This record gives sequence, C-alpha cells and structure tokens, in this order.
Amino acid sequence: MIEIYTAPSCTSCKKAKSWLAKHNIAFEERNIIADPLTPEEVKQVLMRCDDGIEGLISSRNRFVKTLGYDFEDLPLSRALKIISDNPQILRRPIIMDDKRLHVGYNEEEIRTFLPRTVRVLENAGVRMQNVI
Repeated sequence: MIEIYTAPSCTSCKKAKSWLAKHNIAFEERNIIADPLTPEEVKQVLMRCDDGIEGLISSRNRFVKTLGYDFEDLPLSRALKIISDNPQILRRPIIMDDKRLHVGYNEEEIRTFLPRTVRVLENAGVRMQNVI
C-alpha cells in the first residue's frame, strides 16, 4: 500500500493525490501537520532517502531558515527530534511503498508507482503516437 504524507495547504500534495486517484492507485494519506511523524518514523523515511537529510528538508522554507540549523552537522537523534517537532520543514508530499520513496511532486518521477505493466503499455502507446 502506498503511503502519502501531506499537509493541508500543500499544492504539490493535492496534485500527487489527484494523480494517484486518476491512475486508480490506492493510498493512505497522513496529514503530518495534524499527526506528525515520530523521530523513529522520520528515521525510517530518512533511511530510504537517497539524498539524505537534505533531501527531506525544504531549504526554501522560511521556518527552516529561522531555525538556523545545519542539519548535516547535527547528531542524528537531535535532527530527528527537530524534524518530528517541526513537520512543516519537511518537503512534501512524501510518497512511499515497500520499495520506493519519492519526495515532492514530479509527474514523471511519480510514474514509478504505476504497476510495471501499466508503464510498459503507456510507453508503447506514446511510441505508437510518435510513429503516426
């Protein structure tokens, strides 16, 4: 089952949920502002993130700048606690299943959550249209 971590006013979250629904992909949504991730849950997400902690933190977020932390220099336990206590600093949406993790909304990259057979068929359809 796909899990998607969102925030209510997040446009990218709305786009991701709409895309998943349009493609009939079941998902469980969690509003991380109302129901923040625990430090252990943040750690589990971080372990799957190729870009490390910087891949999860929204560097353009004003609140991140006011915190004034360089997350790469913090002890892991401290960074996890700060993120858990301040979920608004996370990039959103965070979409994951048993095998994949994607942070943010990108229509091309989110396609990895389509079943392989659907991706193959859609790619074949695009190639056929290019031939015609």
